[in-house]
Amino acid sequence: MDGMDKLQPLEEGIAHLTRMVEDLSDVVAAQGREITRLQGRIGMLMEREAEREAEGGTIPLADQRPPHW
Repeated sequence: MDGMDKLQPLEEGIAHLTRMVEDLSDVVAAQGREITRLQGRIGMLMEREAEREAEGGTIPLADQRPPHW
C-alpha cells in the first residue's frame, strides 16, 4: 500500500465532514431565521395583550383566582 492509497480514505473522510459541516451550517442559519421570526411574533402578541389589558381594565385570566377560591 503506497502513500496515495493511504490518502484516499482520509480525503473521503474530509469530504464527508466538510459536507456535514456545510449542511449543519445551513440548518443553524435556518433556525436563526426562524427564531428571529418567532421573536417578532411574540413581541407582537405581547404588545397586543398589553393593549387589550390597558383597554379592558380587567385582570388577565392567568392572574385571576379560580371560582372555587
